Amino acid sequence: MKTLPRLLACAALFASVNATCADSLFILQSPNFADNAMLDKTFAGNDPKNANCTGKNNSPPLVWSNVPPQTQSLALVVHDPEGNKGLGVTHLVAYNISPALTGFGPDALRDGKGFTGGKNTPGTASWYGPCPPPGTGAHHYTFTLIATSLPPTLPEGLTREALFEKLKGHQLAAAGLIGRFGQ
Repeated sequence: MKTLPRLLACAALFASVNATCADSLFILQSPNFADNAMLDKTFAGNDPKNANCTGKNNSPPLVWSNVPPQTQSLALVVHDPEGNKGLGVTHLVAYNISPALTGFGPDALRDGKGFTGGKNTPGTASWYGPCPPPGTGAHHYTFTLIATSLPPTLPEGLTREALFEKLKGHQLAAAGLIGRFGQ
């Protein structure tokens, strides 16, 4: 009988430690799609020069919580690893984001609000929605939010690779979210 109270005490301690750890996790979410769920067609790109861009190019709202306390700026990258036949397509490079922000509203990423725009694969400095070719299946659009120890002074126009070079040694934590889209 002594084992049961001890087991219950250990379970209660584990539950409280586990809840505390979960409460402090750096988390990225969207009110418009769950992690690994399908993105709505409105978030797909809209480019008259690309027949695969069949959406409205709206950017999804994002929210985050539990940014590490020593964070001086945040960076957000949206990348499709299956795009360009496996070489990948970057849809957004955004940085110099204030750690005081807790998210982006609808279309803020498309409209360039609240961040310095880098250069994505199509060559723009803001959200360029998914445009996968028909018949290639649902691609995975990985949203990665990176907390950094860098002040928000990086120059505009950095590519994903150039941004990652600048962040080396300054990254504190990352939170991710995946949206899928196919035609």
